Amino acid sequence: MGDIMTFTYNPNGLSKTQMYYDPNARAEIRGGEKHPSLNGEVLFYQLENGVLIVASVDNLPETQSGFFSFHLHEGVSCSGNETDEFADAGAHFNPEKTPHPEHAGDFPPILSSGGSAYLAFVTDRFKIRDIIGRTIIIHMNPDDFTTQPSGNAGEKIACGTITL
Repeated sequence: MGDIMTFTYNPNGLSKTQMYYDPNARAEIRGGEKHPSLNGEVLFYQLENGVLIVASVDNLPETQSGFFSFHLHEGVSCSGNETDEFADAGAHFNPEKTPHPEHAGDFPPILSSGGSAYLAFVTDRFKIRDIIGRTIIIHMNPDDFTTQPSGNAGEKIACGTITL
């Protein structure tokens, strides 16, 4: 059973509430050939007004900034070719054909701390039924939130397919 932790500030300090819910969908993240120990999980919870996304990643490579681009892609496979091992993940999920960073698949960056990262956020850009079978990608570079069409995200270093 998945768990979500929420924190509430009160005059006596920070209090933690733990809620238990099974996610509606998940993606198991695996690193590519250059980063085989990279692994993680992304959980998706359908809310009334959006989707809660909770990501936990370990063994991220060391970089100067520690930031990595994190995107939902339109493709349905983490396979690829000689030049891009995750080529079949396709481009960012962008059913509305909006500019970057307004794609439905544009997520906040992840920040590594000692090779691990945890991120939780809510988006109203899609429903879970819209993303089953699509892919989650971690890119080597931080997103610049400007360059079209992908924010100069760089090489795809990890991938996972979203399943129920």
